[in-house]
Amino acid sequence: MTAYTAPVREMIFVINEIAEISEILSLPAFSKSNIGTELVEAILEEAAKLASTILAPLNHSGDVQGSCISSEGVVTPDGFRNAYWKFIEGGWNSLVCDVEYGGQGLPELLNVATQEMWNSANMAFALCPMLNNGAIEAIGRVGSEEQKALYLPKMVSGEWTGTMNLTESHAGSDLSAIRTRAVPEGDHYRIFGQKIFITWGEHNMTENTIHLVLARIQNAPPGIKGISLFIVPKFLVNSDGSLGIRNDVHAISLERKLGIHASPTCIMAFGDKDGAIGYLIGEENKGITSMFIMMNSARFKIGVQGVAIGERAYQGAREYAKDRVQGRPIGVSSGSRVTIIHHPDVRRMLMVMKAQNEAMRALAYTLAKYLDLARYSLDTSRLQKYRALVDLLIPVVKGWSTEIGIEVASLGVQVYGGMGFIEETGACQHLRDSRIATIYEGTTGIQAFDLVGRKLNIDQGSAMRCLIADINITVAELSRVSGGDELIVIRNGLYRGARALADATEWMLGNPDIDARMVVSFDYLMLAGYVCSAWQMARAALISQYYLSIGQDVFFHKNKQITARFYFEHILPKAGALRDSVKYSSGNALIMSLPEEAF
Repeated sequence: MTAYTAPVREMIFVINEIAEISEILSLPAFSKSNIGTELVEAILEEAAKLASTILAPLNHSGDVQGSCISSEGVVTPDGFRNAYWKFIEGGWNSLVCDVEYGGQGLPELLNVATQEMWNSANMAFALCPMLNNGAIEAIGRVGSEEQKALYLPKMVSGEWTGTMNLTESHAGSDLSAIRTRAVPEGDHYRIFGQKIFITWGEHNMTENTIHLVLARIQNAPPGIKGISLFIVPKFLVNSDGSLGIRNDVHAISLERKLGIHASPTCIMAFGDKDGAIGYLIGEENKGITSMFIMMNSARFKIGVQGVAIGERAYQGAREYAKDRVQGRPIGVSSGSRVTIIHHPDVRRMLMVMKAQNEAMRALAYTLAKYLDLARYSLDTSRLQKYRALVDLLIPVVKGWSTEIGIEVASLGVQVYGGMGFIEETGACQHLRDSRIATIYEGTTGIQAFDLVGRKLNIDQGSAMRCLIADINITVAELSRVSGGDELIVIRNGLYRGARALADATEWMLGNPDIDARMVVSFDYLMLAGYVCSAWQMARAALISQYYLSIGQDVFFHKNKQITARFYFEHILPKAGALRDSVKYSSGNALIMSLPEEAF
């Protein structure tokens, strides 16, 4: 079982150089925070200590023990409650939260690195504060002043946690089919219904849980337009903030799952007796809009899970490959046997893992920068640009990064060979845990539909064309820099990748057949992921060239360029095939041509 060590040096490079945190810290919103690059590094070092010494040691034991349900409610694995209180006592839950409610008001760009650490160390644990932060954001943006004052201080501190309750047994991704009812009663509602797949819906780590619940008010319009959002506390909260009576909401069972065993995935019952008391948040029949604040927050953080699980899987595979002695080098029949990292195919797998992890991280952190600019920039034109880029890239980061996270975790098993298939190494757990990330908060297919059916069309491709123009600026910068074969390969590859994305985009925008577009929407999303990540790898190589030219940290920066070149030679070529799949597909006619009986 390999220990986890946060890649702080790599994170600092991405935050400082690729995502350029200095630009974020110069915004008026952060002028009073007194945070500079030295403090950023100190925060990351402290987060790394918590992740490696407190959370990571519970990852395997939590997976084996799992959460369970008893007459006293849901009980988490040994050590989780103590770890959670160390987490909140350190202030980690409140990094980006509003200072008015006890938060620290720091940039999302800094927060995303800690999110990666928590998920690498213990993905099941990290889901609890992740969803709480999404609930905080939703209440903060659409809640009344009274609701914010009542709930946010304890949620921001982490003393209470928040959940998201959407799914019902008959209504998975189709939220228009929701049947949970909300019956008006004075200043509140009585909620009746069941929700499934509720992550951390109940647990023993905090004294209260604040559920955000989608339900339909009596006589509301049918479909999506008739759904409202409600705050339903586990314990009712008195006006002075103290806890009142237990609400009529509880977990009735836990799901048995492939992975994330320590995270309780609950079936929640609302209103088994008199009805759970709930309070409308936002406007009636506008619940989907309000819930998507939380949903988009979760989608971005789940994209980061792809990075995180890939990093953890890579670390285990790397250390095993350096330690496992097996065979001799090719063409050598005698002499000492070598560790498997000397074998070309093992080295290839490790390079694929390493390069894709760095690409995922750079893209996710860049999106975090865009989130900060979209929230805090005072320049109206920049604000609009980055809001559009955030909307465009969230489905890409969520969909592409989680698909690649599974690929990297699977390669980790392969590097271990037979031992990878044995639970004691931990490689199995990383693969099992990673598998949920492409499913929850919208499958990759749903992200692809969102990208192609909504985000690309909402502005007739303007945001994507803007993104491609920014990529081509980097192509031009690479053309002006002298850096040997690495930069030539990278420049030519990025040029071809940008062309592939532009070609596929224009085909999407010019094709009126929605079915034909949807058939290849997954390929288009993956194409966008590969190219946008390649762009960040190219920028990393360009930055490293500067440091190489002045002789600074040569080992690190030379390796950055080698890794980037590998990405362009061995991974980015997929972009051309995906472009061809988009442009030259037979479309829906082919997909639907095989009769149902043939399956």
